[in-house]
Amino acid sequence: MAFDRRTFMGTTAVTGAAVALTGATSTPAAAAGPQDAERRKPRTYAFTVMGTTDLHGNVFNWDYFTDKEFDDKAHNDVGLAKISTLVEQVRAEKGRRNTLLIDAGDTIQGTQLSYYYAKVDPITARRGPVHPMAQAMNAIGYDAAALGNHEFNYGIPVLRKFEEQCDFPLLGANALDAKTLRPAFAPYSMHRLRTPCGRDVKVAVLGLTNPGIALWDKANVQGKMTFPGLEEQAAKYVPRLRSMGADVVIVSAHSGSSGTSSYGDQLPYVENAAALVAEQVPGIDAILVGHAHTEIPEYRVKNRATGKDVVLSEPLKWGQRLTLFDFELTWEKGRWSVAKVAAKVLNSNTVAEDAKITRLLSDEHRKVVAYVNQVIGTSTQAMSSAEGPVKDVAIIDLINHVQAETVKAALAGTEWAALPVLSQASCFSRTAAIPAGKVTIRDAAGLYPFENTLEARLLTGAQLKEYLEFSARYFVRTASGDAVDPAKLTNAEGIPDYNYDAVYGFSYDIDIAQPAGSRITGLSFQGKPVDPAAQFVLAVNNYRASGGGNFPHVPQARQLWANSDEIRNTIIQWVKAKGTVDPAQFATVDWRLTRAGVPVF
Repeated sequence: MAFDRRTFMGTTAVTGAAVALTGATSTPAAAAGPQDAERRKPRTYAFTVMGTTDLHGNVFNWDYFTDKEFDDKAHNDVGLAKISTLVEQVRAEKGRRNTLLIDAGDTIQGTQLSYYYAKVDPITARRGPVHPMAQAMNAIGYDAAALGNHEFNYGIPVLRKFEEQCDFPLLGANALDAKTLRPAFAPYSMHRLRTPCGRDVKVAVLGLTNPGIALWDKANVQGKMTFPGLEEQAAKYVPRLRSMGADVVIVSAHSGSSGTSSYGDQLPYVENAAALVAEQVPGIDAILVGHAHTEIPEYRVKNRATGKDVVLSEPLKWGQRLTLFDFELTWEKGRWSVAKVAAKVLNSNTVAEDAKITRLLSDEHRKVVAYVNQVIGTSTQAMSSAEGPVKDVAIIDLINHVQAETVKAALAGTEWAALPVLSQASCFSRTAAIPAGKVTIRDAAGLYPFENTLEARLLTGAQLKEYLEFSARYFVRTASGDAVDPAKLTNAEGIPDYNYDAVYGFSYDIDIAQPAGSRITGLSFQGKPVDPAAQFVLAVNNYRASGGGNFPHVPQARQLWANSDEIRNTIIQWVKAKGTVDPAQFATVDWRLTRAGVPVF
């Protein structure tokens, strides 16, 4: 039946023939035979909940930035077309009526396919198209999906239109209307599974999203929605779901399991709280984990109140894996109870794409391929980001140069116009490249795979020094004389590439032989040591400005200017306007890795 958004109560009936249970006349104990022993055996029922997460706009096994089939070192495949094949195999094995399919968020952002239908041919236009992710997920037959933080990147109108186009509910128990503090989306959905044992199994799916939305998409949600902690909202809803007769409670959480936060103390909530929810909130049987882009086939967390294990699983991003939660239930004392839960993941590279899905969206795919291959300029030489994490490379300088130029132009004629403008950028993709010769939209867009926007913040020299020290934690401490393996030099403490910033406009060394916090040496601006009290404008993306990565000072710094256009679009428009990309006009080696003053490379 259709989901009623007004009641927040989804009731998806999984159809199937119910087997009637007939009563038996009592038999004296002395006459009891094999049939009576059979009657006394506990009634059981098994079903499977399948889960995906962090699909990020991937339908096809295709990389729009390289214009060819997706591949990585592990030969993973991506996309809902592959997931569809796995789902159909599981349904054939288990029986369709004995399965559910859910998602843990980050669905409509991440590829040029999803960008195209948010910005180029938007679904919000009058008589606009149906979003490819909605089409694919409807065709596959999803039962529910939690909201991810990236669902809000394109603004609430796009998200609401996507919600309208989905045949399943988008869940977010901790996404509240800022004025009423009532749920802005359905908190949960309830699903009935027919059993051969007389009574249906009621499965509740509680959706939780990430509190970081309040920071990362502040421009889109401030004053409209608020996002309390996952543990708090789970503690509110799980007892309610049990009182409504839920035999099984599953949480779909767009939140990793590590218990860490990238936004520090800017929010009183934990970003990666799935394991905390399992530990603190009784009554949960399993949690589909999202957000962290890691693969966790099965992870058991003991609930402090009940002592029972809660089973967590996180399938790898982009449709590379499908989680299976296998439940075994027994009928005891007039109710179903969970006897056993196990989880595992299936690899989508073991199957072919489902032709039903590729046919359904072939026109949309062709449109986007044509769009990204439009030529917008030329480059005098080839540039690559392959060494970007360990060297100051021209392709990262290009991002920074465009950002700095954009901010300078925006501040012209203001009281801040005379201040020097610096810029921060990361190596967002180690495979980004600009070829010599023709430059296409996909080449330029590939430099910046995120939908970040640009801001200008006012900082001092001392604050920027601390900012750089914080960033330099990314490098593994390596003593002078020790062998250096570039492949093992980065990502210390699990810091991702996008949380290592180079600052364009300063010159400095990073001494990796020193402990974190004491690595920046020779910090200078235009050939002179940086005055700690001097003021600078930092061109910075909204993720970092809002606290993403927990970098110091920037979130509290005065905002001088902000733009609503994606940095990726700004780069594309800059290349179009210039016509020619010449690294000689913007690329310089401003930072390097050293040990005791000796360059590492």
